[in-house]
This record gives sequence, C-alpha cells and structure tokens, in this order.
Amino acid sequence: MTAARLGLGRLELVPVLDGYFALDGGAMFGVVPKPLWEKVAPADARNRIRMAMRAWLVLGAGRPILIDAGAGDKLDAKAADIYGFDRERHLDHALAAAGLGAADIGLVVASHLHFDHAGGFTARDRDGRIVPRFPNARYSIRRGEYEDATHPHERNRASYFSDNYVPLVEAGVVDFVEADGEVAPGIRVRRTGGHTMHHHLVEIESEGRTAIFAADLLPTTAHLPLPYIMGYDLYPMDTLAFKRAFLREAVEREHLILFEHDPATAAGHLREVDGRLRVEPAM
Repeated sequence: MTAARLGLGRLELVPVLDGYFALDGGAMFGVVPKPLWEKVAPADARNRIRMAMRAWLVLGAGRPILIDAGAGDKLDAKAADIYGFDRERHLDHALAAAGLGAADIGLVVASHLHFDHAGGFTARDRDGRIVPRFPNARYSIRRGEYEDATHPHERNRASYFSDNYVPLVEAGVVDFVEADGEVAPGIRVRRTGGHTMHHHLVEIESEGRTAIFAADLLPTTAHLPLPYIMGYDLYPMDTLAFKRAFLREAVEREHLILFEHDPATAAGHLREVDGRLRVEPAM
C-alpha cells in the first residue's frame, strides 16, 4: 500500500493514521444539542462518535517532519475499551506506506500534549522502559503546554499522561518553544489557546501556498459552525474568538486545512456558499 500525498509547492504532505478512537459526542460538541450534532456525527450505543488519530508528515523540508503522533500503544485494556480504540492499522503501518520508519523522522512537532496527540511520542523498549519513539528526532513542544501537562488539575488530568512527554525531556531531545514562530524552515507554530492555554496550530508554507494543521481548533469538518466548540476546551471563549478570525482568514487566503480527527476527510479548503462554510475535500 502506498501513502496518498498532497503537494504544497516544493513540499509533500502525507496523512499518517494511528487508527481510530471514540469520544462522547456531547463532550465533542459542547452546548450544541444532540439532535443537531448527531446529523453530522452519528453516535454509537454509548453516545461516542468515531474519530481519526491522523498525524501528518512534511516531506521535502530536510529530514522528514511529523506533526503529532496519535495515542501510541501504551494505554491499557480498560482505556482501550473506554475510548473504543481501533488500531488494527496504526502509525507504523502508515509510515511504512510512506516508505519511512521511526528512525527516519528528524523532527516531531506537538500541537499540544493530550494523550491522543502525544501518546505516540514514546514507546516501551524490550525491557519495558519508556523511551523516545523516534530515536533520531528532536521534539518541538511549547514550554507553557509542558508546564501545564506536568502540573495537571482536576479538569485536565484525564488527558495528560506524563509517560508521553517527561521521558523526552529526560532523554534531552526536546526543543522548547517559547513563542509563536518557526520551528523549521517553512514550518511555524501559532498559539490558538482555547482547547488548552498553550494549544497551537502548525502552519506549513511553500512557494506562496499555506497548509494549516488545525489540531483541536477544528477537530473535524463538523466543527465549522462557530458554536460547535468542544466541552473539553478549557477556555471556550478563547476558542470562539480565535476560531472566528481563523475561519475568515482560511477562506480569504485559501488555506489548505489538515484535519486530525475527522474520520473521513483528511484535508480540504474552506468555501463560503450562501453564507455558510463548507469543506471542499482535497483528500
């Protein structure tokens, strides 16, 4: 199986799936009533909706760059049941389809450190020790996000697991991001806040074209309407403010949006039709 690719100037963007999982639909759509959200995201018998864990590769900017890495395989059977993990095909399979292995990755960029984005940053070795999953990579993590992840509270501790990121710091492979800006040539991060205080999206630019890895600002194509904001967001009004401006920017500048959690649409452009936004799929 060969991986699908999107061209962006001189770069190639490759979706690499770490499988699927399921989260409570009510939590995924916040204050929006179920009769509205279930039209675009049908729920299972446990009220969960199916979502992808889709990391993205950036090729052509030096050594391969990976943005996020899914949940990985460290969670136990109880968590696997709660979250309905379907990882029959996972990140190793997806990397292999792109002609790569874990040792080929040169940089891993974290949007934030929740388990479904950062769980794949580390793995257990043959002796059961938790080590960096990508042995030749540097990891780019926003310092404020790391501080919050290592000092969780009652509202966020269910999403943060220290085994996903503390071993990276102990191994000396983390480059902390202090503010918005480039983390590699043509790759920059921009803080959105909202979902977590230091959540950021990743902008990829090449030859006048821009792709945006939106992470949990727009987890799925169903989250385009402004009120459709996750109950998981710690600062929902910050999400709303950034989202309102971002959607306008994405339409006007014709950004390519890379979706992390949408189970069907990996990427697309936003179009305004009769006053409403829709996604024109690119993949």
